[in-house]
Amino acid sequence: MQVKIEDKSSVKKVLSFEIPKEIIAKELDKAYNELRKKADVKGFRKGKIPRKVLENRFAKDVHADLAPRLIQDSFVETIQEHKLNIVGGPQLDPPELNPDEAYSFEITVEIKPELEDIDFEGIALEKTQYVVSDTEIESQIYMIQKTMSKKVAVTEPRPVKETDFVLIDYEGFLNGTAFSGTPKIENYVMGIGQGALPKEFSEKLIGTIPVQDLEIEVAYADDFYDETLKGQTIVYKVNLKEIQEEVIPEANDDLVKDLGQFKTLDDVRVSIRENLEKGYAQRVKHEMSEQVFVHLLDKYKFEVPDAMVDGELNGIIMEAEQAFAQNNTSLEDAGLSRDIMKTQYRDVAEKQARRHLILDKVITQEAIELTEEELDKSFAEMALGMKASVDAIKNYFNMDPKQLEYYKHTQLEKKAIDLIIKKGSVSEVEPKTAKEDAMEENEKGAPEQTNA
Repeated sequence: MQVKIEDKSSVKKVLSFEIPKEIIAKELDKAYNELRKKADVKGFRKGKIPRKVLENRFAKDVHADLAPRLIQDSFVETIQEHKLNIVGGPQLDPPELNPDEAYSFEITVEIKPELEDIDFEGIALEKTQYVVSDTEIESQIYMIQKTMSKKVAVTEPRPVKETDFVLIDYEGFLNGTAFSGTPKIENYVMGIGQGALPKEFSEKLIGTIPVQDLEIEVAYADDFYDETLKGQTIVYKVNLKEIQEEVIPEANDDLVKDLGQFKTLDDVRVSIRENLEKGYAQRVKHEMSEQVFVHLLDKYKFEVPDAMVDGELNGIIMEAEQAFAQNNTSLEDAGLSRDIMKTQYRDVAEKQARRHLILDKVITQEAIELTEEELDKSFAEMALGMKASVDAIKNYFNMDPKQLEYYKHTQLEKKAIDLIIKKGSVSEVEPKTAKEDAMEENEKGAPEQTNA
């Protein structure tokens, strides 16, 4: 067998094969001998069928069976001999087998790029010193108060205010006729200026006193997301039945009795502080990781196989589809499609692929390994986050070895990032103000200037 390897780029190769006709003849002999033992042809005893008869009846099937096997065996042998680190699936258009000729075919493959050693020591990194403030804690306490608030009917006659909730019945009419797209809804509680109803409802209801009937006209825009209402003018007949006020409970120990594991409000504050500190620690690590990759992606330039970029793209799109599905919507509802996302996010996918390749190199270069203790610790953290048992997590991975290997590799990547940060030149900085963040974002989005 003759094999020629042609480099189309640093990550793409064309493998040209030529299997001599003598080998083809031997393989065909084997195939027909096996076929003779089990073929059933009228007029001939099994095992005694002439080769010519078999060729006339079964040549197409024999060739169709033999060609893929020859391709597979030749491909695997070449990959192993030349130690080609293939990514993605091979591309080929297999020709038909001609028993009187050598069998020639080409396979295009992509390989993992070979990177030079990554010099990551001493990267300048900024570590932001975030501090949990009392204001943040009290803000979350207030959110707890809000979730435990109750709506109480207002008994004295007074007009609707901007902070109120109202109890209404409503039905929409198109050209004076009840419209199926806006059916009658009874006992609907609506926050003024909140919820899904058009703003015209709030504007019309403010200042009115229940019980009262009103008509509210709403002209829907031509690009409104709901096809049934797009471009329509609907007159809503509304019955204002009641005003309700939101009563927020006081922030004291009684507030937290229904939260389960807490006895006092101070216990809740301690828990909130711990969670915020964990969140800031994760944020700091994320920010420093981003600084690492900005530096390394700028320093190390290399080609990335399309197969790796496509794999990252599919992951991005799948996550988007799942996020939309959780909100009972879809890509199409948002005016997107898989093709649109593939175009919009290809650069992001390529950067992600580059990150993985750089981390892979660091893992190999530094001989980073994952110990059983580290794996068990990560399982325990995952179980805690998912509110599941460690055994349940282990059983899940034991049932899917590929997922387990992928998970282990993500843990190795985390260790690689930790090592790079540890070896970096870290300086502590104060958190940026909201104004500074905005200015920085504007600078990122500004076009580059060139000197005349």
